[in-house]
Amino acid sequence: MKTTSPKPVSPFARPAHGFADGFADGFADGGPPPGDNESMLGTMADNSPAGSGFERLNRELVECRRCPRLVAWREQVARERRAAFRDQAYWGRPVPGFGDPAARLLVLGLAPAAHGGNRTGRIFTGDRSGDWLFASLYRTGFANQPASVARDDGLALADCYITAPVKCAPPDNKPLPEERATCAPWLRQELALLDATLHVVVALGGYAWDTALRHLGPVRPKPRFAHGAEAALPRGRVLLGSFHVSQQNTSTRKLTEPMLDGVFLHAWELLGGRGPARD
Repeated sequence: MKTTSPKPVSPFARPAHGFADGFADGFADGGPPPGDNESMLGTMADNSPAGSGFERLNRELVECRRCPRLVAWREQVARERRAAFRDQAYWGRPVPGFGDPAARLLVLGLAPAAHGGNRTGRIFTGDRSGDWLFASLYRTGFANQPASVARDDGLALADCYITAPVKCAPPDNKPLPEERATCAPWLRQELALLDATLHVVVALGGYAWDTALRHLGPVRPKPRFAHGAEAALPRGRVLLGSFHVSQQNTSTRKLTEPMLDGVFLHAWELLGGRGPARD
C-alpha cells in the first residue's frame, strides 16, 4: 500500500479476506435454486497476490455439495429463515475462512451457525458467538472493530485468520464423523496456504483442539484440552485452548470476557509483542 503520509501504515491495511464478498447472496426471494452458478454468483476479484491462493480455494469450496445431509440442512434453513431475518437473503452455502492471508495466528472453531455464517456468508458473523469472539479480538488488537454483522461491515483482521473444520452449518450444531472427515481436505488446504507464517493456533473447544493436533501434529503423548491449555506443536508452533464462544458457555459464565481476552493476549506474547496499536 502506497502512502504519502509519514504516519505508519495501520496493521489492518492488509486485505482481510472475506471470500464470500464477491458472490451474490444465494437465496434472494424469487432467485434461482442453490448451485446455479451463472445467475447466483458474481465475480470474485483477487484482493492481493498474497490472497490469490485463498481466492482459488474458496471458489471451489463454496460449490461443495459432498455431504447430502449438510447440503439439505443449510439450504432448508436458508429457504425457511428465522423470523427475525425474514427479509434477508441467506448465503446457504459452505462458509469460507476469513482474515489476513499472511496471518501468524489461526483461530479454529467447529462449524458455521445456521443463522450466523450460513446467513451472512462469513464465519462467526451475525450471531452471539461472533459477537463475543470479535469483541475480544478487537480488545486484544487483532480486529479493527468489535462487531461482525455482515460481509460488508468493514471488519478487518491483522495477523489473524479464522476458519472452521466443518464448512457447512450442521443440524443441532453436530456434524457427523463422516462429514468431518469429508470436510478435512478444505482445512488442509487452508493450512498449506498459511504454512509460511502460521505460529500460534487458538482452538475454540475440544474438537478444534483435536483437529489442530491431527493436522499440525503429531504430538505424543496427546495433550488434553482445557481452557488456557498450551501445547507445543512441531516446527516451533504453539496450540492454545479456549472454551468455545457458544452462547451456552458465555451465558453460564463458563467463558468470561477476561478468560477469552487472556488467551488472545497470551497469543500476542507468543508472537513476540503486545498487539498492534490502532489508528
